[in-house]
Amino acid sequence: MSKMSPPARTDYKAFYPITTRWSDNDVYGHVNNVAYYSYFDTAVNQYLIEQGGLDIKNGCVVGFVVSSHCDYHASVTYPEPIEAGLRVDRLGNSSVQYGVAIFLKGQVRAAAHGHFVHVFVERDGHASVAIPRSLRAALKKLQP
Repeated sequence: MSKMSPPARTDYKAFYPITTRWSDNDVYGHVNNVAYYSYFDTAVNQYLIEQGGLDIKNGCVVGFVVSSHCDYHASVTYPEPIEAGLRVDRLGNSSVQYGVAIFLKGQVRAAAHGHFVHVFVERDGHASVAIPRSLRAALKKLQP
């Protein structure tokens, strides 16, 4: 577990409930570290679809994950209700760095937190493109 102080719920702008799954647990009886990246990805994409109009099936622009990181502060187990908190730490022309944290339901301090970076590209050619207006507007709402 990380020795740094976990961030607070008030550091994040949007929250999404997540249901832990039996398969998320590892042999040690807690959620395996790799599951946290799935939680990050789920929350970010849910926000982009719902708030930014991202069309993951037919849109011309898609987001590729190019970097991710997670620090762990407290164990999460199945079955335990959790929430993912989102914010935007850096908004570039074609990329965005999200701050993401996992909170046990009702807890003020994060059980885990990290970052998640998307670069937006053309679906077909994979060339980077400017973040579309609707997505940029949604992302700006997550800035401090």
